[in-house]
Amino acid sequence: MHDIEPFYNWRHLYTAEEDELSPFYGREYSEFEYSNTVYNYYIHPQWDDFGAPNLYMKILFADYQFNYAIIELIGEWNDAVENNVMTLKRDIIDLLISHGIHKFILICENVLNFYSSDDCYYEEWWDDIRDEGGWIVALNMPVQTREEFERGRLDHYVHLFDEPKWRTFLPQHLFHLVDNWMMRRLE
Repeated sequence: MHDIEPFYNWRHLYTAEEDELSPFYGREYSEFEYSNTVYNYYIHPQWDDFGAPNLYMKILFADYQFNYAIIELIGEWNDAVENNVMTLKRDIIDLLISHGIHKFILICENVLNFYSSDDCYYEEWWDDIRDEGGWIVALNMPVQTREEFERGRLDHYVHLFDEPKWRTFLPQHLFHLVDNWMMRRLE
């Protein structure tokens, strides 16, 4: 797991540590000092710790003019024991919403497991953004994770979408692809 890096081909367009509106503004990274773990396996130091024990993230892109953010996740999403969605919502998402972000693309291909609890924070997140035309999309969730997510009926709030070639897009093109898909879906 230590060699799985957050997607870096958009770093010339955006870095969360240089974005004054980002919760990770001013953060410094080491390329050599590995300290964060998922299941006792070290992960690459470029991933951001946001307070969830086995779930880490990277804000790959945020566009405050078009009101969207693309966030990549890695690890275990555990709402049953750790209430990861509460930590994500309170410490990251609420701040982004306060700066006008109301469309979220969560890249979940490295979310290895998902353990559901209730849907309160997902419903709250949805309520916070829907009046602005917002949405939440989980992109490329692995099959076992997707099944658990659907079993928890969370796909009422977080739409599941697959686009295996997302890395070939520029962020605005990926956003337009997902936004158009969501407009057709919500009609």
